[in-house]
Amino acid sequence: QVQLVESGGGLVQAGGSLRLSCTATGSIFSSDIFSTRTMAWYRQAPGNGRELVARISADRLTNYIDSVKGRFTISRGNTKNTMYLQMNSLKPEDTAVYYCNRAGTGTWTWGQGTQVTVSS
Repeated sequence: QVQLVESGGGLVQAGGSLRLSCTATGSIFSSDIFSTRTMAWYRQAPGNGRELVARISADRLTNYIDSVKGRFTISRGNTKNTMYLQMNSLKPEDTAVYYCNRAGTGTWTWGQGTQVTVSS
């Protein structure tokens, strides 16, 4: 069973930056599973559904939704069980709880997420 832990959120002014981290723990196979799957960052703003923001394949190909292109960068860490989301030029509309998980179907149990709040 893979467990996902997100961290790095906080309160920041518009135009600021944050770096989110995602770590997979659990079974001894968690790292291998994590590194061989297309992973994604999602976010959920109050009153909205969860949306996929960025994804990264096992061979590090990336894809972003239009609203964050050029501002957010998804990357994998040097260890097999970590992933990051560098967020620059943050806007109030980026305010949400951010989660990491597999991209698309077959998601694992969701972690608690990390709150990102951008003030205007």
